[in-house]
Amino acid sequence: MAKRQFFPRLRNVRVLLFLLFSASFLSPAFPGEDPAFTEARRRMVERDLRGRDIRDPRVLEVMGRIPRHLFVEPPQRSKAYADHPLPIGEGQTISQPYIVALMTQVLKVQPGEKILEIGTGSGYQAAVLAELGARVYTIEIRETLANRAARLLQELGYGQVRVKAGDGYLGWEEAAPFDAVMVTCAADHIPPRLIEQLREGGRLVIPLGSSTHFQTLTLLTKRKEKNEIQHLLGVVFVPMTGEVQKK
Repeated sequence: MAKRQFFPRLRNVRVLLFLLFSASFLSPAFPGEDPAFTEARRRMVERDLRGRDIRDPRVLEVMGRIPRHLFVEPPQRSKAYADHPLPIGEGQTISQPYIVALMTQVLKVQPGEKILEIGTGSGYQAAVLAELGARVYTIEIRETLANRAARLLQELGYGQVRVKAGDGYLGWEEAAPFDAVMVTCAADHIPPRLIEQLREGGRLVIPLGSSTHFQTLTLLTKRKEKNEIQHLLGVVFVPMTGEVQKK
């Protein structure tokens, strides 16, 4: 009898685990969340992320849970889960969900790693990294955006994220070395300070190119002999400003 009962119980456990995992994409991020946002977030994950080449289950899970609509201005919230960038003020944008997921996936973020983000924007990407268990340091050159993002991250429970108003081209030397660096604005070269502040074997992802209409998302892995460079796909990001413009 014991053997005959084991397999039904095992199937029941598997079904329960599947339902619990699936529910993470359906459950509201906060009690009282508008069900329309919950459903829009589920569609975003299934259609625009899982439906393409996003395979990291942790990335899918956290992006299925984080309330992206709270990281955009109220007039834009109905579009928050559409797969395209949205304005967040001061000529800046929040990246499309697919690009956020892709950049996160290629960095292969592990819990406990120290990650530097250049270009905080609204704080959404920093929240994604924090949900993956990373220790996040993020820099925004526009002080108004930096302050706004810091307040929102604090309100949403991401108080552990360190936010600084400053020029990301110079990195965050006092917090280095970093396990990974994510640059969410385009430059025509990889800022040398950012490579210096990476640990050996660390990863850096950046939209690279001089055109304001097209760049190449590029992944660098730091090696003593020669850094490894991988070109991923064409993208369009707002340009990096500040010190980079003097080079």
